[in-house]
Amino acid sequence: MLEKKRIHAVFLAAAIATIAPACQAQNTTDWLANTYGTLAAHVGNTARSMWVAPNGVIYTASMWDEYEGGVAIYQNGKSLGSIGAHGEFQGSAITGNATSIFVALQPGGSYGSGAVGRYNRTTKTRDLLIQVSALNNQPKVDVVTGLATTGSLLYASDFYGNRVRIFTTDGVWKRDINISSPGALALDGAGNVWVAQKSEGSIVEFSPTGALLNTIRMPGGSQPSALYFDASSGQLMAGDEGPDMNIKRYTLSGTPTLAGTFGIQGGYLDTTTGIKGQVGAKRFTRVAGIGKDTASNLYVLNNPWGGSWDLGRNGGTDIHAYNSAGNLRWTLRSLNFEGVAAPDPATDGASFYGGTNLYAGTAGGTFVANTVDPFTYPSDPRINLNDRARDEHFGQLAAVGANRILVASSQNPDTFYFFHFNAANGYIAIPDATLPGTAFNTTASVRDGFCLDSKGGVWAGLDKTGSIYHYPLTGFDAGGKPTWGAGVPIRIPASVQPLTRIVYLADSDTMILGQGIVGSTDWTSIGTRIEVYHGWSAGNTTKPNPVITLPHAGAKSIDAAGSYLFVGYWFSGSGQALPNIDAFNLATGNLDATLVNTNTAAVDASSALDSMYGVKAYLRSTGEYVVTKNNVKGSSITVYRWTP
Repeated sequence: MLEKKRIHAVFLAAAIATIAPACQAQNTTDWLANTYGTLAAHVGNTARSMWVAPNGVIYTASMWDEYEGGVAIYQNGKSLGSIGAHGEFQGSAITGNATSIFVALQPGGSYGSGAVGRYNRTTKTRDLLIQVSALNNQPKVDVVTGLATTGSLLYASDFYGNRVRIFTTDGVWKRDINISSPGALALDGAGNVWVAQKSEGSIVEFSPTGALLNTIRMPGGSQPSALYFDASSGQLMAGDEGPDMNIKRYTLSGTPTLAGTFGIQGGYLDTTTGIKGQVGAKRFTRVAGIGKDTASNLYVLNNPWGGSWDLGRNGGTDIHAYNSAGNLRWTLRSLNFEGVAAPDPATDGASFYGGTNLYAGTAGGTFVANTVDPFTYPSDPRINLNDRARDEHFGQLAAVGANRILVASSQNPDTFYFFHFNAANGYIAIPDATLPGTAFNTTASVRDGFCLDSKGGVWAGLDKTGSIYHYPLTGFDAGGKPTWGAGVPIRIPASVQPLTRIVYLADSDTMILGQGIVGSTDWTSIGTRIEVYHGWSAGNTTKPNPVITLPHAGAKSIDAAGSYLFVGYWFSGSGQALPNIDAFNLATGNLDATLVNTNTAAVDASSALDSMYGVKAYLRSTGEYVVTKNNVKGSSITVYRWTP
């Protein structure tokens, strides 16, 4: 876009920034939130169900995986590839036998929701379609909620049909068992079927002919989310998604009785063996799958809390493998479908807060905590499927004294959610406020940019107001909850309208405004004009210096720290993916460096950005810049480290 001429120095700086060739920075490249950093080896996105073959090959089903098939295959802590298309499966249920796997499908093609596909384990191709449920028009809910096989029979839970359906493995219907809201299934050595009723806290046993045999009433609050019959012990294992967050083991001789548990009572929310929210070897979140192999290794699939209406954006994949003595052998972990984590100023950038998870370390990092407590805060917007946003996995963070403020938002948001932390709740992010919302006295969507600054101040471009509103932080109560003062409007400079991004650096009183695309109705995109205002709060709201003209179209996310603006791109005007990060000098406007992948053997950094707030930047006390970028393809977060 043509910028308006102001003074010669500004024009010259912008012109230099436009024509200067990108110089490769001497940065290092790392990754977080996935066990493996390359696309070939990475752990797939948001596994929601699991089946383990006798030889220890693991099959997981996901509703969406941007880079590979929705059924991921693992063995001995390594990826063996995948099956199907990336959006082929519902993710709600999977089972298998010696030759095939059976997986609940997303609606599409000639079938609707409630369909199950049979796939050949050798060829990895679908060779049969079975329509389990008559409810075939529900793309955003789970219809088939359990699958199990024995011999030549396939059992399938038709949740809304209130029945368990029995087919041959060749798809011939045999009979139905009527039971309300059936979920996970397991078949014992006698051919009896055990059916979880998650919302009722019950597990019901039926004979092969459908006769009711037994009912297990689990402890109050329990929600059986996964079942597995352990032939070696003759016990039924039940994953409990309720407050216990563990696996319960029931003996099945005579009247079923609780024989013991596996996992810490209270899981990741327990405070006797760790910090509330802290994940660990037996500190489970949601147990979504249980399996064993012939060597008595136990495999547990977790779903960290956090999700949205499309079910493909839960808290990520978390598979634990244990030996026969119950000791942890290895883990496989990935980010949710997409998100970004902000470096934590309180740790000088050593830890990283996403919208729902906390990470630390390097080379994949450590999954430290799931910051959602669904029992204390059941209305947390990060797990409210009726919330107006798509998901809330993009984190912004401010550390003010001993207090932290977390803002979580979605991929392309116009709504932002605020949280705080305190010692009593450990790593749990406590819900506080929503913008727009009553705490900020507005119903206007945030469509002209948003920023949480380092002093806890909030800057928001409210839709159709023509103004940037500044909500100054006024303090914290005894529990760490922040409050903000009334919004102070500042007119958006005409030269940068339509405004689409705001970054405010409180320490240097620098405001950075990104212009949208003139004439476009797409308020989520960035054009090529970025204005930098030094002394904004001191009164300079009309004279940008410098003005940066981006060398590429298709910028999607920006952030700034110290002396630099960092820009991530979606695609260039020619359709070319631009996965690298440009670093512009905030004093001169020059493109000083481009952060590139310097570790291609271990890290994939190829994803172009398709999220508005998918880049976060922090300047460490050492002079090193830490820049995180959402890596959609790799279900991970790319981390660039650069010292100019």
